[in-house]
Parts: sequence; C-alpha cells; structure tokens
Amino acid sequence: MDFFVKLRKTVMFCVKAMIVIVATTGFTQTWNSNYVESLFSNRGNYVVIFSYVLIFSVFSSLYGAFKIGVYRIHEIIYSFSLAVVFTNMIMYLELSLIARDMVAVRPMIFGVIYQIGAVALSAMCANVIYFKLYKARKVVAIFGDDVAAFEIINKMSRISDRFNITCGLNVNTSSLEIIYKNIDKNEAVLLCVENKNLQKEILSYCYRTEKRAYILPDFTDIIINNSYEIQISDTPVLMSRNRGLTPEQAFIKRVIDIFVSGVGLIIASPFMLISAIAIKLDDGGPILFKQNRITKDGKIFNIYKFRSMIVDADKDGARKAETDDDRITRVGKVIRACRIDELPQLINVLKGDMSIVGPRPERIENVYEYTNKYPQFELRHKVKAGITGFAQLYGKYNTTPEDKLNMDLIYIETYSLLQDIKLMVLTFKVLFMKESTEGFDHKANANVQTSKSIKEKEEK
Repeated sequence: MDFFVKLRKTVMFCVKAMIVIVATTGFTQTWNSNYVESLFSNRGNYVVIFSYVLIFSVFSSLYGAFKIGVYRIHEIIYSFSLAVVFTNMIMYLELSLIARDMVAVRPMIFGVIYQIGAVALSAMCANVIYFKLYKARKVVAIFGDDVAAFEIINKMSRISDRFNITCGLNVNTSSLEIIYKNIDKNEAVLLCVENKNLQKEILSYCYRTEKRAYILPDFTDIIINNSYEIQISDTPVLMSRNRGLTPEQAFIKRVIDIFVSGVGLIIASPFMLISAIAIKLDDGGPILFKQNRITKDGKIFNIYKFRSMIVDADKDGARKAETDDDRITRVGKVIRACRIDELPQLINVLKGDMSIVGPRPERIENVYEYTNKYPQFELRHKVKAGITGFAQLYGKYNTTPEDKLNMDLIYIETYSLLQDIKLMVLTFKVLFMKESTEGFDHKANANVQTSKSIKEKEEK
C-alpha cells in the first residue's frame, strides 16, 4: 500500500514537471525564432532557460496551479495562464536587457497565447490522470446540531470527485461505539463537534487507527495552532503572544503601504479617470461613494469607492449587495466585475485609514450584527483593515461572518512581510473570478433588518 501511495505521488510529480517543460518549450521556441539578438553563443542560454523554469514554477506555486485534483480544472487552467503571462512579462524584460534594446512585443504575445493553449491542454490531461490515480475518499461526517456543520458537509458533498460522504452521524443520537465502527469502514472523518472532550476522544481514535481527519475549527483552534512551543522545566507549554503586529512589523507595513498605494494611484489613474467620466455620464450622480467603516481598534473612517449603485441606494435601510441586485447601475456592473470600484481605496491607504493587506473593513451595521452572533468578531480589529486579504482571496463576497473571522485570524496570527507580498500577488488571481464577487441572497438582508430593529429597541 505504501509503495502504491509513493508511486502515485511520483507519477503526479512527473505530470506536473511535464507541464513546466511544455511551458518552457513554448517560450524557448518563441525565443529562438524571434529574438536572435538575445541569444548567447555559449552556455548563457541555459541560464535563461533555468530562470524561466524557476520563475514559472514560483508563480505556479503562488497561484496554486500545481494543486491538481484540489482546485477545479478551470481554476487550475486560470492559475497556469496567469503564471505564463507574468513569467513571460519578466522574461521579455530579461531578453531586452540581453539585447540591450527593447525587443519586439508581438512575437511574445503570440508565444503567450500558444503557451496558454498548450498548458491548458496539459492541465486537463493531468486532471484526468489524477482522478484515475486518486479515487474519491470515503468520508464519515460526525456532527452536532451546529448549522456550520451542515454547511461544510453540504460543501464537501458537492465535491464528489474528491469526497464521498458515505454516512453522517449525530453525536447526540450515536454512541461512541457506533461512531468508531463507522470510522473503521471509511478512509477519513469530517469532524464538526463543538464538545471539546468528545472531539478529543474521536481525534484520539483517528490517530490510533491512522485515519485522516478534517476538523471544523473555531477561533481558539486557530490561535492555539499558531502558538509557539516552549519548555518550562520538563513540561511542554504552548505560548500565544496575542499582540498582533510588533512595532517593527507595523512600521515596515506602513512604508510598503505608502509605496504601493502611491505607485498604484499613478498606474490606475487612466482607469480611474475613465470610470469617473462614465459614472457621471450614466446618471449624473456623484462619482464617489463614501461610507462609514471600522478599522483597527474599532476606529470609524470614511471608505472611498466609485459609486456602482443608484443614488440613495440605502434610503430604505442598509442592505447587502445581492445577486442580480437591481440597484446596481449599468456602469456599476462593469466596474464591480473588474474591481475598478475599489481603486479609490488606495487613497484610504495613503491617508493611513487602511492597509493594502488586512481584514476587509465592515460597515457599522454589519459589525453590530456579526458581533451579536459571534462576540469574537471584534478580534479582527487588532490590525488595520485592508483592500485585500485572506477572506477576499480564499472566500467569497457572501462568505459567512464566522468563516471570514477565522480567515482573518489566520492572517493576523501568521503575519509576515513575505505573506503580505504573496497575498498582493495572489490578488491578481481573484480579480476576474466570478465566485469572489457573488452577492448575498435575500435572507442576509432580512437578518440585517432584524438586527437593526433589535439595536433600535436596545437604544430606546
């Protein structure tokens, strides 16, 4: 069995290596046919090829392109395509430096199109090979009465090519003996249990029987998971600093924010000007939309966005944007899809209200609603709000508040300069992904109105 597992991993490694070779071969053909002035007469050409392999592999890893079988095939192709585009942009500059002149762009563009086609075809073949080697894992779902448990079970069951949920057991009606028998019959366990003592019992059994466990965490699990291990005499102890960013980290982050937002405003200025004119011509209303949001330490600030909805969209009360929302203007649909409506937030970053990377700033009504339901929601205010972050890259617009909180806590607890850079690069991946701009359904707005009524009653 161990040999077969190792063999599958070796096959998939070779498959991924072939995709890198396909992309590199496409670049090499374009280079040899169109950029003779950038060719070396000796071994220098190997250095250029090596740099392509390295840069392409780094971008592919950053964008998750190598996670074949984990991401859906269109995400894999999209990620590889981005890796091809950015790698070839860098290689174009490298070839220009070698030639000591700006070489022609057109051959590189045609080369990129060819490479994307070849890589896409290779990725589809790799996906087929993966699912021939790895059958859907048989999973038993163990849960309580928590709604979040049913949501994750539903999400996992929709990924039928990876997970086969054979049965579900409610811990309130199933004995440990029955639970253990079902664990033995399956390859993995989805554990969604709030009772920590019971969770320990089941995890201990999974550990003894070498069964894979998928655990639905709460905020304490995330904090503990990122603690430091220290030794006090002969006793191991986990230490959680719980302090957010250090002064040094905050200073470096601020310097990067000023630089990136300044450069970003310069580069984005043509798009911002066109958007501003289009919004004004569309209905004659104001160009910018201002709204109170909450950032670090609960501070309230005015966030700037290009207006994508009709004037006085919230005159009947605050409502979250819904799928096919009739309040969104014609121009608004375009700038929301391309995320251009977010560009004025670079001004917020320059002013110091926000950071480039951080938890997304919520409006006051939402914070009140979410904190009522999840008191720990305010923990995400340990750092400045950001334009992009974990929840924006790995979640959706309509991701639940609890999942947003958990992702934001992962960011805070694992913060590093390299992580910020990685998240900035990853932001390009989600710009045109429909899932990340998906609106809320009507129930979400009903919940907001209910919370608003409760708040008004409490204030009276």
